[in-house]
Amino acid sequence: SPPAVVLLLSLLGLAAAGKLLVVPADGSHWLSMREVVDILEQRGHEVVVVAPEVTMRIKPSKSFAMKTYSVHYTQEDLKKEFQAFFHFSFEQGSFLERFVKAYQAIKRITKFGVSSCGHLLQNKELIRYLEERKFDAVLTDPVLLCGAILAKHLSLPAVYFSRGIPCGLDFDATQCPRPPSYVPRGFTQLTDRMSFLQRVKNLLHDIPDTFLCDFAFEPYSKLASEFLQQDVTVQDLLSQASVWLLRSEFVMEYPRPLMPNIIPIGGVNCAHKELPQ
Repeated sequence: SPPAVVLLLSLLGLAAAGKLLVVPADGSHWLSMREVVDILEQRGHEVVVVAPEVTMRIKPSKSFAMKTYSVHYTQEDLKKEFQAFFHFSFEQGSFLERFVKAYQAIKRITKFGVSSCGHLLQNKELIRYLEERKFDAVLTDPVLLCGAILAKHLSLPAVYFSRGIPCGLDFDATQCPRPPSYVPRGFTQLTDRMSFLQRVKNLLHDIPDTFLCDFAFEPYSKLASEFLQQDVTVQDLLSQASVWLLRSEFVMEYPRPLMPNIIPIGGVNCAHKELPQ
């Protein structure tokens, strides 16, 4: 629940109010994080949210200071890409059809994410401001790696507020086992109870997953290496996390191994509001 998340984050400052840099992902990812940010502000923490000028859901609030940076795409461009991604998420079809659509959708979203991150890292005035603020930690959603790059640049503890990362990159970064004998892969529609042939099928699905992540996340590796002036891989960026706050619950999903710094916080996927009839 959100109070549990707040308690965990408060421990970073030993119960004293601190300065938190928040680098969110847009859309429903932000709706989840926004609830936590609001409560942190109520507990006395100073929160600064960094976001592009063009967003779908990230808007100024009294709960936090907001720093924006310019980007080259428009609101209409962003809306169009989000709608295309949503349509892909609910479409049915064979594995090959869904794989091709996933490739196209992730490629488009990655293009926007990398473009936005590049504009942030090139904004010398904003980077200087972040350096001078002397934050205590960075709270970010690692589905977009800009927050992870900033955490490494600022030498700050990183708290990842995550629903999950494609291709099992979160497992690799945390050295967390995910045996194909009972941890089903994406697109397989398998459960945690599989026959031998289903386990083989589950194992083979790691091959296209690796291909997807190579093109989807490699641009962030190049961007980070240029900005930090050192060779950095995606796994380097992900593995630096001090804590992973995992927005999932085994009541809703299949059990899986966890490492000590991975903490399930339940399905905090959107703000708690009463739905219309």
